[in-house]
Amino acid sequence: MTYIAPDAVVRGDLEAEGAVRVDGTVLGSVRTRGDLEVAPGGRVQGEVIEARDVAIHGQVQARVEAQGRLVLTKSGRLEGDVVAQALDIEAGAVFVGRSKTGEAAPAFEPAETPLEE
Repeated sequence: MTYIAPDAVVRGDLEAEGAVRVDGTVLGSVRTRGDLEVAPGGRVQGEVIEARDVAIHGQVQARVEAQGRLVLTKSGRLEGDVVAQALDIEAGAVFVGRSKTGEAAPAFEPAETPLEE
């Protein structure tokens, strides 16, 4: 599991193989083969989020492509378009964008080349 702590700020794209939980801030795209959870204090602002299942309790400004389900809870705010098999929006949540459901998003394929240091 990749964990972004509440006081952490990631500037740039984040790629992971497993689950990702964001309690801090990611200023860039997030791509994972696993699930993504944006905690109530978490924030993602980037071009795209690609994950298996996505749960948003915090703030997201990005296009979201979920292989399975996207859940936007009452404390969540999503500004961006969605492609997912299923979309659950709780009463009180804020969603600004368009959605396309019932169709799986393309699977994320990580880059073949290793990251440069």
